[in-house]
Amino acid sequence: MEGDISTLGQFIGAGLAGLGSGIAALGVGNVAANFLNGALRNPSAAASQTATLFIGIAFAEALGIFSFLVALLLMFAV
Repeated sequence: MEGDISTLGQFIGAGLAGLGSGIAALGVGNVAANFLNGALRNPSAAASQTATLFIGIAFAEALGIFSFLVALLLMFAV
């Protein structure tokens, strides 16, 4: 009985950590949407902000990768 409860806790924790990947996708969409909004308002400044766009996307995506790693560790670690 005890092993079943600990396995259940592992999978619940992994599922909750896996939600971070979906939330990171929302973050990437938010970064891209704000960039496009600013680029449409001021097209001449869009070229200078492209590097900032990629850095923001990289940070948002890194959080999703970290949460995926935590989910894998919770599922397969003993």
